[in-house]
Amino acid sequence: MMKQLSRIFHFLLLLFAGVFSREPVANQLQNYSETHPGGGRIQTSYGTPVADLTRSLTAGPRGPVLLQDVVFLDSMLSFARERIPPRIVHARGSGAFGYFEVTKDITRYCKAKIFSSVGKKTKMAARFSLQTWQRGSPETLRDLHGFAVKFYTEDGIWDIAGADSPIFFVRDAMLIPSMIHAYMRNPVTNIKDKDMIWDFFTKVPESVYRAMTLFSDIGIPDGYRHMNGYGLHTFKMVNESGNVVYVKFHFKTDQGLKNLMPEEAAKITATDQDYFTRDLYNAIANGDYPSWTMYIQVMSLEEANNFRWNPFDVTKIWPEDEYPLMEVGKLVLDRNPSNYFADVEQIAFAPAHMVPGIEPSPDKVLQGRLFAYLESQRYRVGTNYLQLPVNCPFAHGVTNYERDGPMAYYNQGDAPNYYPNSFNGPTPDPWGAYSTFNVSGEAKRYDDSDDDNYSQPAMYWNSLSAEQQDRMVENILSSLKPALPSIQDRTVEMFMNVNVTMAQKLKHGLTSPKVQNEQ
Repeated sequence: MMKQLSRIFHFLLLLFAGVFSREPVANQLQNYSETHPGGGRIQTSYGTPVADLTRSLTAGPRGPVLLQDVVFLDSMLSFARERIPPRIVHARGSGAFGYFEVTKDITRYCKAKIFSSVGKKTKMAARFSLQTWQRGSPETLRDLHGFAVKFYTEDGIWDIAGADSPIFFVRDAMLIPSMIHAYMRNPVTNIKDKDMIWDFFTKVPESVYRAMTLFSDIGIPDGYRHMNGYGLHTFKMVNESGNVVYVKFHFKTDQGLKNLMPEEAAKITATDQDYFTRDLYNAIANGDYPSWTMYIQVMSLEEANNFRWNPFDVTKIWPEDEYPLMEVGKLVLDRNPSNYFADVEQIAFAPAHMVPGIEPSPDKVLQGRLFAYLESQRYRVGTNYLQLPVNCPFAHGVTNYERDGPMAYYNQGDAPNYYPNSFNGPTPDPWGAYSTFNVSGEAKRYDDSDDDNYSQPAMYWNSLSAEQQDRMVENILSSLKPALPSIQDRTVEMFMNVNVTMAQKLKHGLTSPKVQNEQ
């Protein structure tokens, strides 16, 4: 008897040691079993109990499956439809939930209720992603990275669909489809094609600054927690008096900016393709809540009108020595998704989701995204995607005159569905009115390709240490070497406009056998 008790005790010790020595992400199922001891019963999607989920209903032990096996039909029809179309870009990503806390008063600039008082907390969600790699791709590949935030405010949803860099490849949304196509897979070979990538970069020289940051150290962050985020675009802020300023949003990681060198990334890729997701999940599960400090840059309308370049050009930054960062608040992620598909795959961001006090600027890329994301989410998730809990502005839904469509869960009951009406339907609220602005100019397709494309990239190059410059050159070479010689020559010529020494290093490196091609 004592021997049996000793063996049981020893087994339990081993069991608990195994459980508690593992990282939190590995214990998810064990944690579930401990908090759900009953298990519950299997049911069909329409609620009836299932007696057997391992054997089909057949005519005899070896006979064909009967069409009347509605349990099989229910299971298989659901399985065949359990995926939604992936995001065209940013398909590979992770997410979490938390809150935003105001730390500094900016009500002189903005009437948005999220900023109404210091110390105020607002629930929020965040999703981080790779832009051009598909779902299931290793997370440690060089890429652009998405940094998207959704605030659940009392005035509705406010989304910032940003990135890990304050600049973008193109300054006009017309070029976005081609930019994405060039950086994704060749439609014939289904392989990323260096000819396509560098051909586009050299044909669209406004992309040079973003290309440089992509091939700099920040191209492979050491997990999402160590990555900065930026709102990319210029936005308007409006205060309660109707005064308007232009702003840019910055999110600086409180964990410290850390990046992976290509050699480190390659080693991690070989053993852990979910490195970023694992790191984020474990940090939150362990109570080491990641956070970012939000800052804004502010520019007056008069300054914007007289600025030395187009302040709405998303391929350029606002110099911080002229427009310093002003602290606003802190983002804290303290809760992992309870279900990845429901909470992360179905979360839908759109730059058009703005609240009173936040408005768009004339940024051409932003103007294009205002429509594109709304259309994309309706195609990807469904007409009523905003009724899903993770996207719903309020727990009880919204009040308006929109109705029906597939999966209309909250269809506003017996309220009137037309406006104006005499039956106490919802009425307009002046709080949501846009600020007034003047629009003028001759309508035509303006060519801005010869805008100053090289001054800021040159300043960026000069801001790097010699070691950082050398690593950027090596990273560019690893991508450029497989390209056609004619494209290589154009690339060297393009970078000659940035920095002669940089271009010469590239030219020399293209004839050297040392550089290995990067994926």
